[in-house]
Amino acid sequence: SLASTAITCFTRGLDLRKGTEDVLCPANCPLWQFYVFGDGVYASLSSVCGAAIHSGVITNTGGAVRVQTLPGQENYPAVNANGIQSQVLSRWASSFSVTAGAQSTALEAVGRSVSTARPSTGKRPKKTLDKKAGNKDCKADIAFLIDGSYNIGQRRFNLQKNFVGKVAVMLGIGTEGPHVGVVQASEHPKIEFYLKNFTATKEVLFAIKELGFRGGNSNTGKALKYTAQKFFSLENGARKGIPKIIVVFLDGWPSDDLEEAGIVAREFGVNVFIVSVAKPTTEELGMVQDIGFVDKAVCRNNGFFSYQMPTWFGTTKYVKPLVQKLCSHEQMLCSKTCYNSVNIGFLIDGSSSIGESNFRLVLEFVSNVAKAFEISDIGSKVAAVQFTYDQRTEFGFTDFVTKDKVLSAIRGIHYMSGGTATGDAISFTTRNVFGPVKDGPNKNFLVVLTDGQSYDDVRGPAAAAQKAGITVFSVGVAWAPLDDLKDMASEPRESHTFFTREFTGLEQMVPDIIRGICKDFLDSKQ
Repeated sequence: SLASTAITCFTRGLDLRKGTEDVLCPANCPLWQFYVFGDGVYASLSSVCGAAIHSGVITNTGGAVRVQTLPGQENYPAVNANGIQSQVLSRWASSFSVTAGAQSTALEAVGRSVSTARPSTGKRPKKTLDKKAGNKDCKADIAFLIDGSYNIGQRRFNLQKNFVGKVAVMLGIGTEGPHVGVVQASEHPKIEFYLKNFTATKEVLFAIKELGFRGGNSNTGKALKYTAQKFFSLENGARKGIPKIIVVFLDGWPSDDLEEAGIVAREFGVNVFIVSVAKPTTEELGMVQDIGFVDKAVCRNNGFFSYQMPTWFGTTKYVKPLVQKLCSHEQMLCSKTCYNSVNIGFLIDGSSSIGESNFRLVLEFVSNVAKAFEISDIGSKVAAVQFTYDQRTEFGFTDFVTKDKVLSAIRGIHYMSGGTATGDAISFTTRNVFGPVKDGPNKNFLVVLTDGQSYDDVRGPAAAAQKAGITVFSVGVAWAPLDDLKDMASEPRESHTFFTREFTGLEQMVPDIIRGICKDFLDSKQ
């Protein structure tokens, strides 16, 4: 009988070559990482082992599976089965089904060396179409900051290029996968190519091969700072909402200081990894400016962001663990900036003294503050409550997860008109709007907008909100008493209290509110 081919957790139907193929799935694949489309008949984009578990042919202990290629179809359904949620796909060029494989062939396969199924290089368009997309599970924009100093020398420089090439291959570069660029550190940094220049592994490998050795001092600090500031602009190909990563390769030790560069990188929301090769020996340590250079430069000094290899020889076994780190986007702690990691609740006075046209100016102010933030399901979130004596949640934090939808929801708020009970409204918002997100990752802010005296006590409810971890900014217009505004605001009250005589004055306050939120966010992270 045909022997089975051992495959990986991520081998897809379209990576197999034959019409019918017997494969062996490994044990303990992480269920949440599977991409599966359909039910019973799966789009060839699906993970083979994922589909086999989904359809009940095997469990997560692995086993033999027979894969049958089928024609493409329309409307692959999403079904939750055996711990895997399959996804909808409207159309795909080919499909497959899975049945239990013969156990005898599986046992033969175990005795042989495990060969992973190689993606076919067949010239069929569907293959290239998907190869172009790359590994969608790995969300990263990466700058490889390579060592081009006299420390490393020409020979080890070439070994470094080989290693970077292997990492690039394993990352699965593609239009929807990771994007990479290279910067060479020597006396002066040089950006060799940007994220936008290549989106196919082949092109990246060619570009790495062509890199020339520059030589000079290893001014890694200078290069790191330069890369953090210049490399990740949108026009150079950085993508919104994708973690920015710099992988610094260091042979020996840097000639300059890394501490300031590390601070700059963190301010810019960049995750710095350091791969150190041939760490300084005890005798050499006397020549190193700062023995703790790795800890100062990395994103967080928690062990995750530093990586060591003894030499540039035999580095293949170090490729996969490094790639796994670069692809675990939930670990990229430095990606969190004030723009993408806050919840902002707006508490809007709808009392009759405001009037319809001024109410529109209030909504414009709310829109302009919200606009500055990166609103998404993984980013910042916005909610709005309007109050008179009553409160009305216009929308909560999870109702709209794109900026456009949030802005159109703000535009659609209808003016209530009525009395003013600000204290009750703060309590209502703390409980009903912030309650559901209080254990979430984002920092919570409440912006209270009012034009007058509250009929109830504001100090108690505001103190309770602050105790629940919500930072309060108070914005008063016209007849709003300064004492009320100060009583509501978080400490230091001066920088959290705003006032304008006219509604038209709200516009000038927008940048100050945004800056205030960002300052509080950064202070909370220290």
